[in-house]
Amino acid sequence: MRSSHGLELTELERDLPTTAEDVAALRRMRAQAQVMDFDAYLAFLEALGHAPVEALRARGTHVGAEPFTL
Repeated sequence: MRSSHGLELTELERDLPTTAEDVAALRRMRAQAQVMDFDAYLAFLEALGHAPVEALRARGTHVGAEPFTL
């Protein structure tokens, strides 16, 4: 069985409108982008720091939440 609709779930012109300024900004960012090697990536992650253990323990959990159903 085939759908009359294509696999495209969104129509970018309708669902994600962009302006000429948006496109220009994205092109500038792409031109400035630098590829990190693995060591640079690890250094970047290390610079983010670690979350304090207390903050991790204080996060909510799924216990008591409503079950998710499709």
